[in-house]
Amino acid sequence: MPTPPTNAASAPDAKPPTRPASSARARLAAHLRPTLKFLTVGGVVFLFDAAMYNLLVFWHPTQGWGTGLMHGHPLTAKVLTIATASVLTYLGNRLWTFSDRPRPSTARSVALFVLVNIIASGLQLGCLGFSRYVLGLDSALADNISGTFIGQIVSTTFRYITYGRWVFPKR
Repeated sequence: MPTPPTNAASAPDAKPPTRPASSARARLAAHLRPTLKFLTVGGVVFLFDAAMYNLLVFWHPTQGWGTGLMHGHPLTAKVLTIATASVLTYLGNRLWTFSDRPRPSTARSVALFVLVNIIASGLQLGCLGFSRYVLGLDSALADNISGTFIGQIVSTTFRYITYGRWVFPKR
C-alpha cells in the first residue's frame, strides 16, 4: 500500500523548515549586543585616553597648549594613559559587556587581561613610535592619527578577539 504524501500544513505538530537566514540572524543578534557594549566601553575609554595623552604631551600648566611636560617622552605618556585606560576597560567589560559570562578565577582573568593588554599596548605604541621616530612626525595631529586613531583601531581589534576568547570566555 503506497504511503500518502505528507503535507506540512496537515501535520499539526510539524515544524516549519529551518531557514539559513534565521540562523544567521540569530548568530548576528548573539554577537551584536556584546559588540555594541564592547565598542561603547572602548569609546568612552578612548576619549579618556586621548584627552589624557594630549594633556600630558601638548599642554603645559604655565604656557598652555603647544609643548607639554611629556612632549619629549610620548611613549612614556602613552604607557601611562594606556595603563589607566586598561583598568577602566577591564571594569567596564567585566561588569557590563561580558557580565552574562561566568566569572572565571579572578587571578587567571586578571593575568590574561594584563597579558592581552601588554601585547595590545605594544601594537599601539608601535604605531606611535613609528610615526614619531621613523617618520619624524611630532605634531598633535600626527600623534593623534598614529597613536590614538590607528593604534587604537589595531589594538581594539586585537583586544575584542582575545577578550571574548580567553579573558572572558563563555565556557
